[in-house]
Amino acid sequence: MIGYLKGTIASIQKTGNRVILTLDVNQVGYDVQVVPRVLQALPAIGEATQMFTHLHLREDQVTLFGFSAAAERDLFRQLVSVSGIGPQLAVALLDTLGLQELVQAIVSGNTRALARTSGVGSKTAERLALELRSKLAEWRQDAGMITTPSAGPVLSIQEDVEMTLVALGYTSTEIAQALQAVGQSTTLSKRDNAEEWIRAAIAWLSQ
Repeated sequence: MIGYLKGTIASIQKTGNRVILTLDVNQVGYDVQVVPRVLQALPAIGEATQMFTHLHLREDQVTLFGFSAAAERDLFRQLVSVSGIGPQLAVALLDTLGLQELVQAIVSGNTRALARTSGVGSKTAERLALELRSKLAEWRQDAGMITTPSAGPVLSIQEDVEMTLVALGYTSTEIAQALQAVGQSTTLSKRDNAEEWIRAAIAWLSQ
């Protein structure tokens, strides 16, 4: 309903574990709950910023959640689609692990990392990894990431690398170009470490 808001930061309030950002958009103040770690990158009060948003509706409450990147907002929506994961727990997961580490934990089935978030037990972590990994696999297929570039990662880690980059918001074309480029490195091409490939691809894409 509201894809993003662009305006001036009017105030920032901390209530318990929740951080509420009031954004002045054309003289209308929107209260947006943000992931606490977002504060590290926010400009000062009175300066302009843009937040990608998700409107969460309940019978007794309407909450607008804000994120610094569209990929983070989209992952939040996937998190709350899992049984037992409400919006506040989804925010806590993003705050504890951050976007990239959270995606990698899901893709690799790292339930120990997922369970580092308060309120996420072992069973919830297992369900989260199982359900979202299958959804990320669908994203990967929909994005056309079926074949690997000639200089890309070995097949044993190809899926994890591509699924993580797709979930981080990169297009299939960008991913293919990045893996082709970083795969030219003789050092990297001989490694089967998914995290190294992901870090190298993101660094190349950020140039």
